[in-house]
Amino acid sequence: MNEPVRQLEVRVGSATDALTPLSRVSRSFAATQRQWLALAAIALAAIVVDQVTKHVIAGNLRLGEGVHVVGPFTIRHVENSGIAFGLFSNATAAVIVVTAIAIGWMLAYFARSGARHPVLPVALGLVIGGSVSNLADRVRLGFVTDFLDFRYWPAFNVADSCIVIGVGILLAALLLTEREPRSQGLEASPAKPVTAGRKPSRLRREDDSAPPKL
Repeated sequence: MNEPVRQLEVRVGSATDALTPLSRVSRSFAATQRQWLALAAIALAAIVVDQVTKHVIAGNLRLGEGVHVVGPFTIRHVENSGIAFGLFSNATAAVIVVTAIAIGWMLAYFARSGARHPVLPVALGLVIGGSVSNLADRVRLGFVTDFLDFRYWPAFNVADSCIVIGVGILLAALLLTEREPRSQGLEASPAKPVTAGRKPSRLRREDDSAPPKL
């Protein structure tokens, strides 16, 4: 008579045969729908603000014209064919290709690891939004409009600011993540008290073997 086939129970922390233990359970860090929506909202906000400010500057100030605000800060209409802060201004085609590759890499990274840290939608949203806005201007016009001029620093725009802020948030989050496990490890392993070189069990056996005193 054949015995009924036993159905194996698969538990968390074990292999598919329910027998081989696993050292740790694998966790997916893929971005969720909510994180994608947060990334898209932040990127879209960065694009809208950047494009609106560029349109206002181009419509009210002639090229090279500026309005002094306070101290070294001046709003000046400048055209830049390079990347942030006027770098690589003579390599527009190369800048477009590199920027497009960087945006694609960031999207692929977020799809794979968007749930690793709660600030990733904010940080990458700012970087991607700023990059897309400047890339659209380079493809459409061949240059971007810069207008934030601090005299001792090359002029830049809102998109450049979003990129720098996003990278700063990302680096700060990575540094804090690296420091947290060490502090938690120190708190989780308190120092054990060191006992003297006595051996109570041995002394106890010696006392038991001694004859009783009359």
